[in-house]
Amino acid sequence: MRRFRLAPWMPALLLAGLAAPDGRADVHSVPPREAQAAVAPAAEQAPASIAKQSAVNAVDRHAAEFAELSDRIWAYAEIALREHRSAAALADHAEKHGFRVQRGVAGMPTAFVATYGQGHPVIGVMGEYDALPGLSQKALPEKMPLVEGAAGHGCGHNLFGAASLGAAIAIKEQIEAGRLKGTVVFFGTPAEEDVGGKTYMVRDGLFKDADAVLAWHPSDDTQADMTSSQAMVDLAVEFRGKAAHAAYDPWNGRSAVDGLELFLHGVNLMREHIRPSSRMHYTIVAGGQVPNVVPEYAKAWLWLRDWKRSEVDDLLARVRKLGEGAALMTGTAATVTVQGGNWETLVNEAGARLLHSNLLWLGPAVYTDAEEAFARQVQRATGVPEKGMSTGVKPLEGQQAEGGSTDVGDVSWVVPTLHVSVATSPLGAPWHAWPVVASGGMSIGHKGMLRAAKVMAATMVDLYEKPEALAAVQAEFKARKGDTVYVPYVPEGPPPLPKD
Repeated sequence: MRRFRLAPWMPALLLAGLAAPDGRADVHSVPPREAQAAVAPAAEQAPASIAKQSAVNAVDRHAAEFAELSDRIWAYAEIALREHRSAAALADHAEKHGFRVQRGVAGMPTAFVATYGQGHPVIGVMGEYDALPGLSQKALPEKMPLVEGAAGHGCGHNLFGAASLGAAIAIKEQIEAGRLKGTVVFFGTPAEEDVGGKTYMVRDGLFKDADAVLAWHPSDDTQADMTSSQAMVDLAVEFRGKAAHAAYDPWNGRSAVDGLELFLHGVNLMREHIRPSSRMHYTIVAGGQVPNVVPEYAKAWLWLRDWKRSEVDDLLARVRKLGEGAALMTGTAATVTVQGGNWETLVNEAGARLLHSNLLWLGPAVYTDAEEAFARQVQRATGVPEKGMSTGVKPLEGQQAEGGSTDVGDVSWVVPTLHVSVATSPLGAPWHAWPVVASGGMSIGHKGMLRAAKVMAATMVDLYEKPEALAAVQAEFKARKGDTVYVPYVPEGPPPLPKD
């Protein structure tokens, strides 16, 4: 995920076979009790409806085509806002299954919306498909690039997009058969790893008609997420000075690098005086070109994060003052520009309980001996305990905080959002790294993808068939959001499309 491996919080505090290795493919307030009781424990549930069982069967029936679609996107490995073939593959597949597709939405050529049905409820599902630079890898349990230096799906988004579309297709077939009434929408959301395409789609009102949306993310374990993500803001910090000869007349110069160094020193001193939940990290983008010229330009790229957006806003105000002070001390000019950012995810416990119940109903994952051997070899190669694959479902309670941000958070403030994580990679193996690429290009990834499609399809059926379940999800959303007005961090104007 973008800057993010789904980051759990502390709810107790805040809530009271094997493919051939050929290189293929502020939670604010506790919601009312009635909004929490969306679903009974699995043991007490009634048998699955015909529509739910049929939707799960549809995923199995289409399993080969979903795997092929995922493998194609795995092989394309296109990075943020360059996912032209990946987006087209998903959009074309949706059209093939009878969806109405609107392409190039929210100013992004690789964003699209696919719709089937009419009327309410309108249930959406989100799919990502961007890769990460420099992570090319064969579908092998040892580090071996497919193309040296090329991109790879180190966050499993090839699986993400295919599974989500798979769930949408399964629901479409139930609407078509007359078993469900309403509309299903697949949101093709690009650039999660960089600019956050969902944020621009939210800004342009593409989610405004949805009654609820679902999303999932590849992981090394499986759970219905009672979790948030960190809010974050993405900044460019620039200093402009005056060039001069560093030996002949340095008094005529004003060093932009001096300004940047003082600014970053201030950031590092500030670390002692921020909350333990806050994070600040940066890289120096420009810092002069040769030693004998007083540099007139310097730039840093800085991210500020916290579990609460209000704390991020406070950090931003303080960082702006650091820029002003460093500029005064060095006779330079400082500019702090917000380039983007994400809100924290607004958790929906009622939705998580629906997902959890359906994960238990579907049962544990099953892997072959060859797949377990693949997983253990990956773990051996990366120096983590050789535990193989996670097969069960983690409990809702006790999920621990890790950290990270996602544009799913922005969506969650405008429409109730249900999120699940599903194992597609060996336990403990590094994320945003070659093991995720390798697992996502073979049967381990395929099995997780199909499990994700099934649990989302089953939960979507619940939302269509049980008005009380959808009402509980929506009531909790309204209670948690309160009177907060969502305003995106992204600047005015179009998304920052690649120039080439």
